[in-house]
Amino acid sequence: MERAFIANLRRRQPPQDVLLGIGDDTAVLSPSDTPILWTTDLLTEGVDFLLAETDPRRIGRKALAANLSDIAAMGGTPTAYLVALALPRTEALELAEFLYEGMTPLEEKYNVALVGGDTNCWDGGLVISITVLGRVGSGGVWKRSGGKPGDVILVTGSFGGSIVERQFSFEPRVFEAIYLNENHDIHAAIDVSDGLSLDVFRMATESGLGATLFPDEIPIAEDARRLAKQTGRPPLEHALSDGEDFELILAVDPNEAKMLLKNQPLENKFGTKLHRIGELTKEPGLRPFPPKGFEH
Repeated sequence: MERAFIANLRRRQPPQDVLLGIGDDTAVLSPSDTPILWTTDLLTEGVDFLLAETDPRRIGRKALAANLSDIAAMGGTPTAYLVALALPRTEALELAEFLYEGMTPLEEKYNVALVGGDTNCWDGGLVISITVLGRVGSGGVWKRSGGKPGDVILVTGSFGGSIVERQFSFEPRVFEAIYLNENHDIHAAIDVSDGLSLDVFRMATESGLGATLFPDEIPIAEDARRLAKQTGRPPLEHALSDGEDFELILAVDPNEAKMLLKNQPLENKFGTKLHRIGELTKEPGLRPFPPKGFEH
């Protein structure tokens, strides 16, 4: 079963950077002289998804998309990925095929090659771990620690209520990040996996700074408004703390931010609007809210 499954995966044509893909003990990549980005993420049944209630194609998509979002948060270009699966014994092959089927559209859209991994069966639930490699953008690596006092905090997209739908259907902001890295000076960046307020706080703290958020300027997703009717919590609270939005948070010089907000190049090119939600401050901490989100 495994041999046939791997043989099917090997039929995929890798991009030029991949000298040797699936079939040996490791893949062989020959990137340019720039540093390589590496990231990995682990999703487990019962924590990140409910297999009995979710199409496995959507689970596979989410697993890859979350890693692509990490590459985007560094201003990079994804090139290759590896997948490790621990599959429940019942109908394991069919499940694996569905998982990879969910990854394929993202693989093709972002030209990222599947170069290997591992599969196993056990008596527990589904566990999926993906590692993505990427190239550093021409403008250098974005880090969380590069923010400066007075930087404007910009974000892509809107926030909150991802559990309603977007946790499986979000688009990693890969193309947006590549464009910004090539054309604009981004001081610091992070993607929103655990909650907007918590991830802003993380970026500010890594930069040795604090942050002030502007409540009236937080872009609230329609899913957050719908979810608020069920929970009784304000939509803004959902936007600040729900997590799994996988949008980008960017720290940008005020003049650069003004130009970006006026011209909205990401909206013109990719349909993704930028919003100003706050600023970095010399005073530590987060205001006017405490940081809140998912703590691992």
